[in-house]
Amino acid sequence: MIGTWWDVLLVGGASGVGKSRAAAELAVSAGAFVVEFDDVVSAVQHITTAEGHPGLHLFDGIADVDGLDVGRVLELQIATARALEPAVVGVVRNRLTVDVPAVVEGDYLTPAAVAQAMREGVEAGRSVRGVFLHEDDGARIVANYAEREPEGGVQTQRAEVGVRYSRWLAEEAARYGLPVVECRPWGTLTERIGHAVARAAVGNAGRAERLGGGVR
Repeated sequence: MIGTWWDVLLVGGASGVGKSRAAAELAVSAGAFVVEFDDVVSAVQHITTAEGHPGLHLFDGIADVDGLDVGRVLELQIATARALEPAVVGVVRNRLTVDVPAVVEGDYLTPAAVAQAMREGVEAGRSVRGVFLHEDDGARIVANYAEREPEGGVQTQRAEVGVRYSRWLAEEAARYGLPVVECRPWGTLTERIGHAVARAAVGNAGRAERLGGGVR
């Protein structure tokens, strides 16, 4: 079980790896509120334009994403995630103004944004933690999509993008000293997330500060 020793827990990972389910279980065990960052992404894209915020509209006008090379889709995914980093920090800043703990989950949470959010938590005297879920098996992601979106058919290319994006997130998370947790076995996922976050709590702030940069 996860306690409420954190005020905000950020759960990142590629699409189709099980973040939403894990976030829901974590929130129930901690009495926390769930923020689905995908909703924020949709909102900011709706009120911005490609001219004003090109990084948020990189997929605009692409009728068939599956027709693109997997590597190109991955590039666009990462660039979009980086463009959304200030929004991640903004959500955390808002959550730190209230006393109810929150779990923020989404595909577009980057380790850089999570590290910045953690620094801001320290400055505010609050506890912000982050973890990234990792799935390296494309077939497993295909099966997850089939269960979640049966009308979408066999989404092999999308799953391949997910695997590559998951690897990129894991590599970046390691740079920032953020925990990466394998999604399987499912039955122990939330328990393993709790242990990983607790272990990583010591020393994370110092490491993130040394890497510098951050999101403003």
